[in-house]
Amino acid sequence: MSRKGVKALVDSLARSAKHFNKSEVECLVKLFDTLVARASSDYAGAGFDRTVFRDTLHSAFGMTDDVVLDRVFSIFDRDNDGCITVVEWVEGLGVLLRGTLEEKMKLCFTIYDLNGDGYISREEMFQMLKNSLLIQPADEEPDEGIKDLVEIALKKMDHDHDGKLSFTDFEKAVRDENLLLEAFGPCLPDIK
Repeated sequence: MSRKGVKALVDSLARSAKHFNKSEVECLVKLFDTLVARASSDYAGAGFDRTVFRDTLHSAFGMTDDVVLDRVFSIFDRDNDGCITVVEWVEGLGVLLRGTLEEKMKLCFTIYDLNGDGYISREEMFQMLKNSLLIQPADEEPDEGIKDLVEIALKKMDHDHDGKLSFTDFEKAVRDENLLLEAFGPCLPDIK
């Protein structure tokens, strides 16, 4: 891309990715170009695939949960083409790294809603907790402990008592107690 094209892209992204200033956007575009160069040529320089994305989030932010990484990739890949474009990259990182509480609630809820039906069910909570907790060898069956955690979470977060969490339930619980944002597993990078 020409220098003039890069400047126009950076200017455009600086306006659309409201969480980054112009110089930060410029750095993210350079990083994007580096990642594209490392990626396979399947996307003809337009972006990079799931593998490069996962490796990058793992090395940069220490994110290791495969389910979460796949869900984050799906959220970044808005057009669902299996390729992260520069716009998806910069705007996605804007929310992931510097999003408002509202944006982060939507992101985490979408990550936890594995089947995309608009609710976090008992089964989805169980799956996310099972993937994110370190299971210690003990007398108790690990699945029983996870089931207990799911019940505790429902008791704390299910305000309409329908046995699943809607976004409204999740939002109210998180606003009451911010630590519940990542109740079902880490899906945001550390503050560092």
